[in-house]
Amino acid sequence: MEKILKVAAAELGIREFPGPDHNPKIIRYAHDVGLRWVDDDETPWCSIFMNWVAWKAGFKKSGKANARSWLDIGFEVLEPEPGDIAIFWRETPESALGHVGIFLGYALGNNRIYVLGGNQQNAVSVSAYDTARLLQFRRLVKEDIRLTTKVLQMGDRGPEVAALQDTLKMAGFNCGTSDGYFGPRTENAVKELQAYSIGLLAVDGVFGPATKAYLKELIEQQG
Repeated sequence: MEKILKVAAAELGIREFPGPDHNPKIIRYAHDVGLRWVDDDETPWCSIFMNWVAWKAGFKKSGKANARSWLDIGFEVLEPEPGDIAIFWRETPESALGHVGIFLGYALGNNRIYVLGGNQQNAVSVSAYDTARLLQFRRLVKEDIRLTTKVLQMGDRGPEVAALQDTLKMAGFNCGTSDGYFGPRTENAVKELQAYSIGLLAVDGVFGPATKAYLKELIEQQG
């Protein structure tokens, strides 16, 4: 999810042009992801921006301009981390309207959710939305899951471990920060994954070929 945050944060400050002119950067967001019918910066573009960020970061996208299309992408999470996405309703919970952005955190008291997104005050910005308007938090799935061929276990360190940690979290197994250290939390997450297989895998906390294949299968099913 760190890549999603980096890509989006680099666009902070991009905003609509006032009057009859249109910001070509916002139109480019749409065209880059195949929404070539968009030819202005007045079309609601929160989902357009989210598609562009997902595409640039290497994650699956909705390919649609409506915010609620993201309810079908990735999978729901109940305890979001920065870089997950948040989908909100507009007007009424039952309407087709909504807003999508990248979760940053809760305000004090958890009554508002800070989101980095497009078309927020007509710009790429950070805004707060009422928690009561939340439809779902979702975690995006990478287009191409690349995991090491090495066996990983307690005590290992390096980028291969960080990639495993990212992928475990994409599948809903919380291993904490993706710090590249295979410690107790990562081992526990691997054990949870193995237990989830209901007898297909030995629950030993070691990330070997069989566990890798099962994790990739889960990601593909959920994506």
